[in-house]
Amino acid sequence: MPRNLDDRRDFSATGEPAAKRSSKEKSSPLTGARKARLPDLLKPQLATLVDRVPDGAWSYEIKFDGYRIMARIDHGDVRLITRNGHDWTHKLPQQAQALVALGLESAWLDGEMVVADDQGVPDFQALQNAFEAQRSDGILYYLFDLPYLNGVDLREVPVEERRAALATVLKVNDQPLLRFSESFGEEPQALFDSACRMRMEGLIGKRLGSPYVSRRSSDWIKLKCQHRQEFVIVGFTEPKGSRHAFGALLLGLHDRDSGELRYAGKVGTGFNEATLRSLHEQLKPLQVKKPPVVNPPGGAEARDVHWLKPKLLAEVAFAEMTRDGSVRHAVFHGLRNDKPAHDITEERANTVKTSTAKKTAATQKKPDPAPSQIGLDAGQVRITHPDRVIDPGSGTTKLQLAQYYASVAEWILPELKDRPVALVRAPDGIAGELFFQKNAEHLAIPGIATLDKQLTGQPMMLINNAEALIGAVQMSTVELHTWNATSVNFDKPDRFVLDLDPDPALPWKRMIEATELTLSVLDELGLKAFLKTSGGKGIHVVVPLTRKLGWDEVKDFSHAIVSHMARLLPERFSAVSGPKNRVGRIFIDYLRNGLGATTICAYAVRTREGLPVSMPIFREEVAELKGGNQWNLHNALERLAEVGDEPWADMRKTRQAITAKMRRRVGMKK
Repeated sequence: MPRNLDDRRDFSATGEPAAKRSSKEKSSPLTGARKARLPDLLKPQLATLVDRVPDGAWSYEIKFDGYRIMARIDHGDVRLITRNGHDWTHKLPQQAQALVALGLESAWLDGEMVVADDQGVPDFQALQNAFEAQRSDGILYYLFDLPYLNGVDLREVPVEERRAALATVLKVNDQPLLRFSESFGEEPQALFDSACRMRMEGLIGKRLGSPYVSRRSSDWIKLKCQHRQEFVIVGFTEPKGSRHAFGALLLGLHDRDSGELRYAGKVGTGFNEATLRSLHEQLKPLQVKKPPVVNPPGGAEARDVHWLKPKLLAEVAFAEMTRDGSVRHAVFHGLRNDKPAHDITEERANTVKTSTAKKTAATQKKPDPAPSQIGLDAGQVRITHPDRVIDPGSGTTKLQLAQYYASVAEWILPELKDRPVALVRAPDGIAGELFFQKNAEHLAIPGIATLDKQLTGQPMMLINNAEALIGAVQMSTVELHTWNATSVNFDKPDRFVLDLDPDPALPWKRMIEATELTLSVLDELGLKAFLKTSGGKGIHVVVPLTRKLGWDEVKDFSHAIVSHMARLLPERFSAVSGPKNRVGRIFIDYLRNGLGATTICAYAVRTREGLPVSMPIFREEVAELKGGNQWNLHNALERLAEVGDEPWADMRKTRQAITAKMRRRVGMKK
């Protein structure tokens, strides 16, 4: 396996350098070759997506992340044709000149246009940027098949012989923009694993002895490292926070049976500033009043949506497709304009038929996990009683809760990492008795770490991996609460939290005003703050700190801020806990900042009706919020697909400390 694409030059189909192949091999006749006129048009052979490595005799190449291009050469006249039949020769003049330099009388060559990143990995967005900027000098043309050469039709020639002929043609090539796509001799499953570790898109397999056909064929297969395909762009949302241009793209796919265009979720990550601006300019002229999909989203999901004519295609990677046909954890990779929008349907992997011969351990497919198991890198965590209803109001089951936490692991684990965690367990559902548990005693949670009682004053747990996270759910955990310090230094907190806890009778607009006032006070002090919904009735204001002061000092300072605000606006705020002290007011809870105190973790579920989630938010979103429980287990993933971790992206980069001047401004004597 090469370290990068530049290691792949001048290789034959067998992986041997072309210069070392014997003269006998070069001159051997090609089985099935026949004289014929140069075809005016030749459509490419397409690969079938499969779910695993098949049995039989196959050769394997890297699956390139680029544009498929067929090259037609006729006595020095070169045309570069997309898979959709568009002539892109004018976009690739240097590649066309490189093909002329091969000195071929006539030919059809098949390959992929690619731009590699600094690590030599194909970068589709960089390829698209190169086309937009009309900079073709960095685009490499990787050639992998030769269906016609110098008056001879090679389409009935076995693939390995066609590729050997192509390697011979490229042997004399001194053009840096033309490369041969080598095959690899390693065991295919190991090769596939290696390609995925290198962040390649996957592998292309070609059945040895097979002809070249201008259609999708099971003789060519593709194995993908992740789910990835084209989607029709059907709309976009307004930007939030510091983002410009647009927030997320709404996606669509055509139904395989009816042909109807159906909504397929959103993608809100994978854009840089240049891409956002460029793409927005292309989206604006396509705006229409009515949704082009037959099943447009409703409610909050449809707010601030600009619908579009279904013309543009987006290349999107995603974790999975839900039962209702929406993508999860989608990442934008670029626009595609080499395929028609009306052809875009969900790409489904075919099951490969295997022989009855015994498989090797490396190629044998692992059995699909049972519905009661959650897949993790380290294996499976079995969920017992998966159908047990934990929220009677919504009918949500224990398995659905486990699936939620597995889906948000990439976001919640950084918030849990190295922080002592307390669990709220609901063995009989949220309507039953709840247990607040600070240690792992009597809990058999795989992957969980425990801390020495001498360090923390009490035995505590750490959840630093997905196995422990899902294992906690298996033990009936719903809520996850964390400390304000990590194992890096338990004596010095790295944040404090102000929990705005309102009188339940107050209208929500009072909470919005209270949040904005709290942020104003922190701004005046020179402290940057981050926000999240509590998953209940309030909002949490999180202030990151460098680790300099101890627990008591940080807690006293947060208390002083709350007292300062209560003195300034006694009709709005209370610095004293208890229901009677917050009648008509909002208690700003600073008590969560003491040693051993905890706050609900960001992205964690609450034991309340509807299973709301504590969700990070942009400061600019406060005025738009409808409540502290706006997001729940069932709609949180849509939110994350749109904004990812952007609301808190700067938190870990924030460096700030409590100063003597700040203490004086809130009335502290020292």
